[in-house]
Amino acid sequence: MESPVDLCFAEEGCSSSIVLEKQVFRSKVPESHVQLACSMHYCAFPLNGNELCILNTTDDPDCQPLHLLGHHHSITALAFGSKDDPLLICSASRDYVIVWNLDECVKKFLQGVMPEGIVIGTLLGMVLYVRFSPDDETVAVCAGNRIYMLNAKDEAILAELEGHLAPVTAAEFCPWEKNRLISVSEDRSFKVWDYCTGLLIYQSAVITAFPLLSLFIDEENKQIITGCADGQLWIFSLSSGHQYRCVVHINIKKEREKFYNKIRKSEQLDEIQNPSKAYTSNNLREEETVETTFPVLRIEPCDKSINVGDEEHSLPTVNAPCLWIGSSTGLFIINMANFELEAVLHYRDFSTLSIQFAGSCALMRKAINGKVFCLLTSMFENRIALLEINVAALLRSQQSALHLSGSEKGLSVVARCSLLPTSPLCLKKEKSQLVNKKGIKSPIKDQPLVFHNKIKSSGYTSAPQMTMFSPKTNAKQNNLELKCKRSCKRRNKEDYPHVNIPPNKSERQIIVADKPTPICCIRYSGDGELLACGLADKTLLAFNSNLTGTPTVYSGHDGAVNSVGWSHDNNWLVSSSEDRTLRIWSVSSAEPALCLGKEMFRKSIRSAQFYYIDTFILLSCGAEFHMLRCYLDTSKDEMKRYRNKSICKSVQKFPMASTVEITSLSAVNEFYSYIVLAAGSNRALEVFDLNVGCSAAVIADVHSRSVHQICQNKGSAFSSQQYEAYNLFLTTAIGDGIKLWDLRTLRCERHYKGHSSRCHPCGIAVSPCGQFIACGSEDKCDWILLCVTY
Repeated sequence: MESPVDLCFAEEGCSSSIVLEKQVFRSKVPESHVQLACSMHYCAFPLNGNELCILNTTDDPDCQPLHLLGHHHSITALAFGSKDDPLLICSASRDYVIVWNLDECVKKFLQGVMPEGIVIGTLLGMVLYVRFSPDDETVAVCAGNRIYMLNAKDEAILAELEGHLAPVTAAEFCPWEKNRLISVSEDRSFKVWDYCTGLLIYQSAVITAFPLLSLFIDEENKQIITGCADGQLWIFSLSSGHQYRCVVHINIKKEREKFYNKIRKSEQLDEIQNPSKAYTSNNLREEETVETTFPVLRIEPCDKSINVGDEEHSLPTVNAPCLWIGSSTGLFIINMANFELEAVLHYRDFSTLSIQFAGSCALMRKAINGKVFCLLTSMFENRIALLEINVAALLRSQQSALHLSGSEKGLSVVARCSLLPTSPLCLKKEKSQLVNKKGIKSPIKDQPLVFHNKIKSSGYTSAPQMTMFSPKTNAKQNNLELKCKRSCKRRNKEDYPHVNIPPNKSERQIIVADKPTPICCIRYSGDGELLACGLADKTLLAFNSNLTGTPTVYSGHDGAVNSVGWSHDNNWLVSSSEDRTLRIWSVSSAEPALCLGKEMFRKSIRSAQFYYIDTFILLSCGAEFHMLRCYLDTSKDEMKRYRNKSICKSVQKFPMASTVEITSLSAVNEFYSYIVLAAGSNRALEVFDLNVGCSAAVIADVHSRSVHQICQNKGSAFSSQQYEAYNLFLTTAIGDGIKLWDLRTLRCERHYKGHSSRCHPCGIAVSPCGQFIACGSEDKCDWILLCVTY
């Protein structure tokens, strides 16, 4: 046996501030496929096959690890206990499963006595994984196709779980369910056990074509995350009533390509705007010379407690929980709020690292002074390396461009500058021109025929009065309406707390039609008292916001109602349909005040809404959106009742680049805003600044499919306390759930998967108080779901 000095050496001269190779150990035999272990201050790994090495990460790098001997065969699995006092570690091989008390081992080593552990299992077979229970009383040992539940204090088999058809690769204890164990196997399925009784509670179907290698239980969200050999993550819900359904499926390779593309585009745009800057994209690969896979070797929580960077850009995703994904080629940090990559660390991007291709990986769960230790074994060489990773530096190096890409442009929903004279929104004379065109009688005809000045009529030309007295029967009703409105306003202030928590509970469900009818669109009114709903049966409904009472029905379209929007004063509704028409309705009348027919539009109108405090109407048709100026008048001429006095005029058209059709359009109408959001069939979202009159930014690959709907927070409840909330907006896509975006950074902040994976949300709407989200979907097409957070 070689001396400890010959076995290890410290990496010197590493200038990288992101990753530092602290120590490298050479083994006599390969240690490529073993379960490594890391705790708060210790790392454990096998050396020379049957030696157990315990390394204190807080000691000086020149200090040698503690060597524990007790196995005759090569150690294949290691795990630290759940408690810190005493700190236990379990080592497993073909011959023994041994539990060591680390404090006692250190004391005996200092006394010159050979440390000894407790043998709790003998000749169980090839062990791939071991795990302590939360109370450190039980150890789960995955050996072959079976899972042995062993007593951690003496040699006793408590239970034997049998059911997998291939070797079990990982097993974890459920923290909130007593006696519950989840396991994954090379048979590509996971199972849920009651390990006390040995009963199988749930067995999944075959998930993927590749073996499942790793498992992690997310206690906060009550989910399990499992990774397979081809670099894919599968997240399943463990919440009661969810029946272990799949929540999200993530392809690491595709997410990495998407992440690199975002960085490239942001750097290219910044390079155009700032030619003096020079960018070196040595970490971003244009193409892989060899097709590589990313087997998920380890999944651990990522501690980002240390401030990542600029406090001004402290966004929800910065503080969102993240996971480390350890692979053979590198480490990935994935955000659990939006299921996107936060950072990528490839081993071969750092020439000072001894290991470029890893066979096993282990990571510390807690950061110490902003740094995390990572333990690696080489796939092709007999090396074990200890890396020190600066989490803040890693995130800052790759996220700075993404965080600043939106803020440098000055994008904000709330207008930050005055209206430019050349802006298409600057139309001061338009109203007088429209009023003159609407057919009002000339002032010359209003003058008397005989007299040169107007005189008050004596009453002979007026119609005779048929009733002598008509009491004001609606006085009390108006008072009641005012009281009701005032009470509603008080209720919105008192009962809706300003808590920045996403809605997560369904409050009420109602049937909107006698037969199954898809819900195409829904929209809250500005005061939050009414909810408009467009259906596929050509009708438009208006409900009370609490979904009580009989809805008002507006009929007239010849096709499914695509979109609906409220005016700022809540007196008008605008709707568009598949029949290529746009209609504007008065809330108090079932007849449309204005109807723009098929002769104006060659394609179906996908989105329509009021804009700029009812000054304009925005609508999308084909690959461009139109800005219209309308004058609405519901009065009727007694002699020409068929003639509609409302008129409309086109102001300007704005084309969206590189798309066939605009699938969704959104803009704020409750206050003056220059920003218009347009999503196209090319899966991109384009931001238009109408003060300048052109496109301001483009977000590529917003969803895996075309965006179905864009929804913004347009209420006034956030105006005084949460100014920044106006820059958040939602997008939906078929099969890809709902995403929350921030306009300032042009990045996804959260990804919701509310409906089943087979269906998609058909419409979403946010209430003005910000606490309600209404959502309709194909899996419950007859229902409106009203979600609330208390």
